[in-house]
Amino acid sequence: MNAADAADVALATLRGQAIDIILGTVFVSIGATACAIAAIRWRRGVRILVWWGIWSAMYGLQDLIRTPAVVAVLPHVLQSAAPYLRTAIMYLLLVSALLAWRELSLGKLRFLIQLEVITGLLIAALGIGTFVLGGPDNRFMFYNSLLAVFAVLVLLVLVLVPRFSRFLVIPNHRILSAGTLIFAGEALYTNLSSVFHYRVLPMVDSLGFAALLFSLGYVALEIVFTNERRLLSIETELETARQIQSSILPATVPNMKNLRIAASYYPMTAVAGDFYQFVRTDNTHLGILIADVSGHGIPAALISSMIKVAMQSVAIHAHDPAQVLGGLNRILSSEAHGQLASAAYIWIDTEKRQALYSAAGHPPLLCWRNTSGEMQRIESNGLLFGITSDSEYPVCSVPVESLDRFLLYTDGVTEPENAAGEAFGDRQLEQVVRNHRVQTASELSRQLLSELGTWRTPSVNQQDDITLIVVDVV
Repeated sequence: MNAADAADVALATLRGQAIDIILGTVFVSIGATACAIAAIRWRRGVRILVWWGIWSAMYGLQDLIRTPAVVAVLPHVLQSAAPYLRTAIMYLLLVSALLAWRELSLGKLRFLIQLEVITGLLIAALGIGTFVLGGPDNRFMFYNSLLAVFAVLVLLVLVLVPRFSRFLVIPNHRILSAGTLIFAGEALYTNLSSVFHYRVLPMVDSLGFAALLFSLGYVALEIVFTNERRLLSIETELETARQIQSSILPATVPNMKNLRIAASYYPMTAVAGDFYQFVRTDNTHLGILIADVSGHGIPAALISSMIKVAMQSVAIHAHDPAQVLGGLNRILSSEAHGQLASAAYIWIDTEKRQALYSAAGHPPLLCWRNTSGEMQRIESNGLLFGITSDSEYPVCSVPVESLDRFLLYTDGVTEPENAAGEAFGDRQLEQVVRNHRVQTASELSRQLLSELGTWRTPSVNQQDDITLIVVDVV
């Protein structure tokens, strides 16, 4: 055979393999694109795109590595590895398909598919292991084919029997049903060939796979876009909730004759369970409430909104912390349905130079005494709100002197942990207050928040809502 004839034969051979090369490349590209999209826009609902992409890429790669023209251009190392890769894909292709379908399944069907996945992995381990040890690559393909036939029959039942389609995320989906029927016919035809020993017509498997792949991809994208729309709707609602919650918090701190006040509020999420409020009766009397609802997010924010409303009904007793906290507790115990909250309330009378303080399971009030240079921890706690409606709240009388400083805060200030797992704690908090005792209330607030940010591990997000109120007596 001369060179021209050899070239013609090679060209004819390449033309015969061109379809496999093109289809294999298309399937690999689709799979890689799906995985890339899933990685860029990772959400809980996009896992189906990952498995769908892996399934498509594996199928396309299988077509490519069994094509002599492709293998011939590979480096020698890859040529040597090609049989092992081909065997691995041959057994694991079904597993990747089952994992993709698992993302569309619900209830008992999901459990059944998980059992099929485990069975497929066991067959794959035996088949691949046998080939690596020198045995034939198709030793266990008979069992793999039987598992594939069983899986396809299950899918057919889901498509053909409407009452079973309830086990799918999107029941009675026409495009998915059509693609499944086409693929089921092809899969049964192809897999039974190893049982009855007949030759499969060319391109039948690729066409059947393409029908299912694109129908499944259509459904996967529909799920992803539905989740995106739902997420956008939730984000819009959260933003509305955040605006509403911001409106129930004081817009500014009171401008008092003998008090300088700084308030800092940093929610962990868009909405939070922390709450604070000022009750000002005149220029010499001020009540301050701070509360921390258990939990986070919208449920806690709803309870904090209830505290805001309830505070209006007890504001007439602003001069008596016991009645303020007792009234709030009675309202929340009857309306909050078991939700718990801690709170602290201080009534400051700058005319009589006296403060009254009481709390409900809340962190202690910190009081810096400038004349003696001492830090006092004032605890006067009753039970948390919501435990029992008839709780009593003891009141502590605190003298108020010029240059004294009071700190009210939620446990989000003391609980952040560093890289060693050590909480910021009361000791660190008190040390910061001592070290910056000459700073103004607003400067101390900023300094403390900065120290908290430095203490917390950079890779760890804020774990609780933070509220801090600093009151300086002048």
